[in-house]
Amino acid sequence: MSNPLDYTVGWICAIPTEYVAAQAFLDEKHEGPEYISPNDNNDYTLGKIGRHNVVVAVLPNGEYGLSSAASVARDMLHSFPNVRIGLMVGIGGGAPSLRYDIRLGDVIVGVPINRTGGVIQFNFGKTIQGQEFQETGFLDQPPTLL
Repeated sequence: MSNPLDYTVGWICAIPTEYVAAQAFLDEKHEGPEYISPNDNNDYTLGKIGRHNVVVAVLPNGEYGLSSAASVARDMLHSFPNVRIGLMVGIGGGAPSLRYDIRLGDVIVGVPINRTGGVIQFNFGKTIQGQEFQETGFLDQPPTLL
């Protein structure tokens, strides 16, 4: 069994398809954790990518959104208290652009510009008829380590 204190990277997937893909990225898989917090309802896959011990979880089937992701993250941190980097990697809802031909299956990496995080959350913007998309907020920048 794996010691939960050894894991420093948490990866949360929104849907089971992403969860299966995340497991394929692991260089090695570990046995289940020695201990899970009593009220933790997440299922975990543990492993290693490079030199990083990674814990992977998926949102409950049919549940989406910020509150569900926050619940999974909260439970993960109760069971794996040394997680310092949290990732939500998966299928994006869209990346509209007249400049680039972006299609389903393309890999998109958000790059911080000025003080923004490089990723636009769907409810942090608006489109006004006849005008371009206007950001109304942004997600935080990734940790400097990344």
